[in-house]
Amino acid sequence: MPASDPGIRVVTPPPAEGADILSPAALRFLAALARRFEPERQRLLARRRERQQELDAGRLPDFLPETKEIRDRDWTVAPIRPDLTDRRVEITGPVERKMMINALNSGANVFMADFEDANAPTWENNLLGQRNVRDAVARTIAYTSPEGKRYALDAKTATLVVRPRGWHLVEKHLVVDGQPISASLFDFGLTFFHTAAALVASGSGPYFYLPKLESHLEARLWNDVFVFAQDAIGIPRGTIRATVLIETILAAFETDEILWELRDHSAGLNCGRWDYIFSYIKKLRRRPERVLPDRARVTMEQPFLRAYADLVVRTCHRRGIHALGGMAAQIPIKRDAALNAQALDKVRQDKLREVRQGHDGTWVAHPGLVPLAREVFDAQMPGPHQIGRTREDVRVTARDLLATPAGEITTDGLQTNLSVAVQYLAAWLGGMGCVPINDLMEDAATAEISRAQVWQWLQHGARLKDGRPVTATMVQQTIAELVQTLPERVGPGGPGHDKFSLAGRILADLTTGAEFAEFLTTVAYEYFD
Repeated sequence: MPASDPGIRVVTPPPAEGADILSPAALRFLAALARRFEPERQRLLARRRERQQELDAGRLPDFLPETKEIRDRDWTVAPIRPDLTDRRVEITGPVERKMMINALNSGANVFMADFEDANAPTWENNLLGQRNVRDAVARTIAYTSPEGKRYALDAKTATLVVRPRGWHLVEKHLVVDGQPISASLFDFGLTFFHTAAALVASGSGPYFYLPKLESHLEARLWNDVFVFAQDAIGIPRGTIRATVLIETILAAFETDEILWELRDHSAGLNCGRWDYIFSYIKKLRRRPERVLPDRARVTMEQPFLRAYADLVVRTCHRRGIHALGGMAAQIPIKRDAALNAQALDKVRQDKLREVRQGHDGTWVAHPGLVPLAREVFDAQMPGPHQIGRTREDVRVTARDLLATPAGEITTDGLQTNLSVAVQYLAAWLGGMGCVPINDLMEDAATAEISRAQVWQWLQHGARLKDGRPVTATMVQQTIAELVQTLPERVGPGGPGHDKFSLAGRILADLTTGAEFAEFLTTVAYEYFD
């Protein structure tokens, strides 16, 4: 604990390799952020709870009458930064050392280093991840595998963007004035403190992705944090740039307002499709007419998702900034050429849809998919972006955004959801936040959909295609069978191989409990030391 400030307490000693990340100066900066912004964070979280109560009582989301002037007026965000002009292919991944090097070298335009849904937030992962980000900016990051293979940065690398955790999470290993610090402020603060000056000196800047926002007021808080941070270290306001993930149903109704709040710091919006589907279930969870079919049937071709993507493209282009497409969850399948060809075709069709819809770039989860995504965008988008394509044809209503997709609920869909959720939770509890399952790259967002759907089906007495109702007994028996069989399937060295029993207990509570847990990550975080 720094003697100069008794209000700061590091609860758990940092790993030796990451100890210098928590320097006295860095801790003072984090404490300043916490003291300035924690009260407003708490007010906004209370507002989230109030909004949920309104939704539960029957009030549907809609565009805000009080901000109509912002939507109607002509204005644009700050000019685009040079190294964020062409964002046609973005790769995402956890802040693990080797994976970061591979992502930066992948040929993508942008690499999003993820402290959020692709990272299991153990104390060690978070601090070593911060060290890895700092070393990547300094271009000193390197890794030697147990087999002796050395990894280092190429001369040309992707532009680095960092995603901190969302406003709802805390970092329990650092306490300021008796309260755990906001995980958002912890992740942002350390990245900014250790890399902002070096990034500016290199001609780039501190760039961020902002997750899980539910309102423009939450974007305003981020903007206030950015202003404070830039002033604190003496760099010009507007140096920070942030891309907001529109991944909650409530944020979709406030896209203009979110860009407005961040207009001096905005780098656009991204369609975070998986969390968006999860949010639709979560926010409308008490409404029986909003029950979704199998996850596999909830594709971007569904009208409510197509409307949301159209709205993001139109909003961004009208405001002079990028609209980014979502994640292709497929990964290359090396063991089977035919299956691999099918997976690559799914990626190709997804990226073709995005670029034709007007997106200026897209996400992939694996370096092997970068050339394919680039090929599709190069063919359809010869310039660095297509912001000039304003999509004046788009007119999205509240009814469009809320349209419930049709489709069946099947035994396979139920079993897949439970299998994915158990496997992901076990891996997450074991320290892995990004896990290949059934040839798809699963992260916290896809696990959230899986468990939320099961809860929704149970609560509203949904019936499977064969006529049987989804029951708590059926869910619990399926989980019990998975807990028995999965350890052998993943093997003694597999992700979360020793965590399946705990994962099964957590998942049973999440899916069969009377109340809906807002995030599985907040529930499971309690099990980290």
